[in-house]
Amino acid sequence: MSIYLYSHPHCLLHNPDKEHPECPDRIDAVNDQIIRSGLDFVLTREQACPATLEHIKLAHSDQYISELYRKQPHEGHVWLDPDTPMTPDTLDSALHAVGANVAAVDKVLADQNKQAFCLVRPPGHHATKDQAMGFCVFNNIAIAALYAQQAYGLSRVAIVDFDVHHGNGTEDIVQAHPNILFCSTFQSQLYPYVDENNNDDHILSIALPPGCKSLDWREAVYYQILPKLDAFKPQLILISAGFDGHIEDEMSQFLLKEDDYFWITQKLKLIADKHCSGRIVSSLEGGYDHSALGRSVVAHLKGMLGSEY
Repeated sequence: MSIYLYSHPHCLLHNPDKEHPECPDRIDAVNDQIIRSGLDFVLTREQACPATLEHIKLAHSDQYISELYRKQPHEGHVWLDPDTPMTPDTLDSALHAVGANVAAVDKVLADQNKQAFCLVRPPGHHATKDQAMGFCVFNNIAIAALYAQQAYGLSRVAIVDFDVHHGNGTEDIVQAHPNILFCSTFQSQLYPYVDENNNDDHILSIALPPGCKSLDWREAVYYQILPKLDAFKPQLILISAGFDGHIEDEMSQFLLKEDDYFWITQKLKLIADKHCSGRIVSSLEGGYDHSALGRSVVAHLKGMLGSEY
């Protein structure tokens, strides 16, 4: 069994400044750890094409898209929100990030027992229908879910978000789509400062306290998310794979380790094997300590393979 890895060199072009945590070096750090781990032999690397405007419009309003193109600078950068700079190359990078997710959906739905990981940036899960937020321009994973439904007629698509920050943008977009299940864990009292647990029929958002340890996080996943996911019987599982809950990542106060990301991925793989022929598309979100990020992605990929960690 292999994993398709979708990326593109243009995902490196979005380069805010040396001090910004969401930087091109994140992708380089992941690639370095993949090579060091020896996982390259089970990865099939694919270059993504840029998404079309039709793909973007699945999740974002015409007004928002037009505003982005109007604001695109010819040099330097402008701020789309206090955390999200836009450079001359940002739209190019963001379109390739979405394009990777769309291509990954095409691939795993065309083949049996195939999985894909999108090594892309900028991330997407904070981007709402009408607003860039928290380093995110287009909501890669929400577009992938809506594309899977539009292009392949899927009636049950699940998104699992284990980034330490709440995927408020994804929740905003899928709120109107009850046939998309959105499950997430995140740290309370942390950006974007939405702490309530949303327990709609198709949305399960679980806020956990700062200092959350592996056992507490795993219990929330095991007793709340996994049963809901299993009962939903997804035809495709999408993962917003953020690794900024790692104990070495200064973006949060979670105390997770690589083994936790391996564990949740193995659990999600079991449900994918049971309900949707193993079909998983995972897309990189957060993770800002480069060493921890690279090691965590390797653990995540091993979990997708079902191998021992």
